[in-house]
Amino acid sequence: MPNIASVLKEEIARIARKEQRSETQRLKKASAQYRSEIAALKRRAAALEQLLSRLHKRVVTETASPAVADPSGRVRFSAKGLCAQRRRLGLSASDLGTLLGVSAQSIYNWEAGSTRPREPQVRAIAALRGLGKRAVRARLEELGEQGAPAGAP
Repeated sequence: MPNIASVLKEEIARIARKEQRSETQRLKKASAQYRSEIAALKRRAAALEQLLSRLHKRVVTETASPAVADPSGRVRFSAKGLCAQRRRLGLSASDLGTLLGVSAQSIYNWEAGSTRPREPQVRAIAALRGLGKRAVRARLEELGEQGAPAGAP
């Protein structure tokens, strides 16, 4: 015949396991819900960053108006002219790239003549021709304050 103390001990252990199981189930459900909410927030943040990047590129191309154009309406580009313009404005390739929405390596390639900028970048370069050093610095500071998103130029 079992001892009353051992039966009582087993019953207490069984009830404790039952209570523990119910508490952990609630915690597991809450944890799963939080994980799904976090994943949804991450997706939303990524979508917003992508939208911000697209809008930033659109603003850069829309603010760039052709300053010097040939009779056909196209803007002329020369590697020497870009190099001279960058020196005149006192900009590094990285700063000019930030203004134009491209990388510093693209600027070096354009100046070397190994590649040519696309039409939106050519228009943006032409728009910079009419600006002075102060205006360019102000635009750089404005772009720096906006805080480009990861992966954005």
